[in-house]
Amino acid sequence: MKNRSVKLISFLLVTAFFFLIVFQGCKKDDDPALEIPPESTFLMDFSDFDDTTNSKGTKSVQTYKNWGHSFVNVVVWSAVITVGLAVPVASFKEAFNHEAIYHPDEKNWTWSYNVQVDTITYEAELTGYVEEDSVVWEMRIDDFLWYDGRSHVNISGGYWIIYESKNQPTQLLKIDWNRNSDDGTADITYTNVAPEGSGFHDNNGGYIFYGIKISEWDRFYDIYNKRADNLTEIEWNASNKYGRVRDFKKFRDMNWHCWDTTLQDSNCQ
Repeated sequence: MKNRSVKLISFLLVTAFFFLIVFQGCKKDDDPALEIPPESTFLMDFSDFDDTTNSKGTKSVQTYKNWGHSFVNVVVWSAVITVGLAVPVASFKEAFNHEAIYHPDEKNWTWSYNVQVDTITYEAELTGYVEEDSVVWEMRIDDFLWYDGRSHVNISGGYWIIYESKNQPTQLLKIDWNRNSDDGTADITYTNVAPEGSGFHDNNGGYIFYGIKISEWDRFYDIYNKRADNLTEIEWNASNKYGRVRDFKKFRDMNWHCWDTTLQDSNCQ
């Protein structure tokens, strides 16, 4: 009788262990996939200084010189991102249209898809896995690690590193970002980190810093030109479009220079 009880207990323990392993092995498939950080953590908002959406972007008359100077500084960075880095940007935006697959052996989630830029189709694979309190991200495009990064598990902040190209796989741009889901404030910085020998090295250390804040001037850019050792500060109201700019090398003073809701120069109050 005792032996039968021992055998029964052993059988129940083995059975329970078996179901525990099966349950744990399947549970991950039932868990939601990792959440990719929002597009705003990768692609800076240039829409208020976009000449394709605002006809005044091409104006050169003196009455628009304050907004126009701001526009010129912003559009340089906009071109670098939207044209020079079109493939990484397109691959990131496309990831949100696809479902991830969990790979238990590698313990990561993978988004695999094609993305077309102009007439060329690229194979993209985004992977993410948890490491302590962060998620590690890697994007391979045609088997080239084009960018990687980390984000906090609560998606409150992180960074991306973009590499120049398959032929020159050195760091080109670092993206640092923060977001506060409670009040909607956020910021993102593009910093030139190109090493010596790269065509972008002459502005290594240059950056553009964009943010959303709770203020009358609820949007801003700080743009640092390393070559010229010059900082351009731009602030504006996102709803009404009036704003101001401060740039010592341009205006030869440290005063704010303003524009009104029609983007024409105005006196700062």
